[in-house]
Amino acid sequence: MVIIVNSFLQQNSMMLKINSKAPDFNVKAYYEDNIKKFTLKDYKGKWLILLFYPADFTFVCPTELGEFADRYKELKTLNTEVASISTDTPYVHKAWHDDSNTIKKIKYPMFSDPSGRMCKDYGTYIEEEGLSVRATFIIDPDCVIKAYDIHDNSIGRSADEIIRKLKALQFVRKNGEQVCPANWAPGKETLKPSLDLVGKI
Repeated sequence: MVIIVNSFLQQNSMMLKINSKAPDFNVKAYYEDNIKKFTLKDYKGKWLILLFYPADFTFVCPTELGEFADRYKELKTLNTEVASISTDTPYVHKAWHDDSNTIKKIKYPMFSDPSGRMCKDYGTYIEEEGLSVRATFIIDPDCVIKAYDIHDNSIGRSADEIIRKLKALQFVRKNGEQVCPANWAPGKETLKPSLDLVGKI
């Protein structure tokens, strides 16, 4: 595992930057019991959460994707869309969807990246395995990357934390002079940076 992680870091030394334009994509997806094409432009004007994961028919992945399926209606009220991405084909996505009660709940697109091109563009591709690491990107309505998290495939994500970050980003976008402190959630106090505040926190 250490060798694979070190190799991954070497391959992906040029990581994407926060506040840079998200790489465009043109992928097929399993969605609403059909195979459809999606591009980044389809999401302009909305927030987008991209969930990269290693593979279908695995163990941690369905727990994460199922959690986001449960929160999808809530996310749509936040002007936010979700898409999951792996290197599986759309047909494997369908087979998993038909076989798993957890994956059956998914109403968002399941992107297919068998060539690894999208994963490479987003810096998540593991060459030795032909799979993606577990990664999350939050992209704003202008198609700009505002947050991302990449970590070992042995641990799962928290939808609560990702949605908390999303809400904080949306608040800051709307209220540009304020910033959100640690563990901020809607309704909690924010900060307004100024010389008067220096050293008083």
